[in-house]
Amino acid sequence: MKKLFFIALTVLMMVNCTSDDSALYNPNLPDYSFDTGTLINTNLPLYNQLNFAGNYITLDSPYGINGLVLYYLGGTQYVAYELSDPNHPITTCSKLDVNGLIASCRCDDGNSYNIINGLPETGTTGGYTLQPYRVEVSGSIVRVYN
Repeated sequence: MKKLFFIALTVLMMVNCTSDDSALYNPNLPDYSFDTGTLINTNLPLYNQLNFAGNYITLDSPYGINGLVLYYLGGTQYVAYELSDPNHPITTCSKLDVNGLIASCRCDDGNSYNIINGLPETGTTGGYTLQPYRVEVSGSIVRVYN
């Protein structure tokens, strides 16, 4: 009896464990693959500011759809986000401009997002946050990829 119960429980758990990739799906942003590889080396003068917490860099396309922003939180913690407004289809005005800690849309609605956590600022229309990218740190190399 215990064996039958264990088998039924296992089957039930397997049926209920599904991948929910649709929760991450944003119809405004196409799936775009890229990899910075060894490009971002914090020992190089171009990326040296990433040795100090609170600094960021932006990279243009082909890294991301409209580019990406990479923010250094401190220690070995970085966050990277797509520089396209997640609440607009891709157009010329949907590219985000970074000023301080805020990335703002060029469209008339003035959507803006915090580059530390990706959350929309007050007054932003739409339900999506900034699209995050994966970040991997190996010594002085910071790899951003999707």
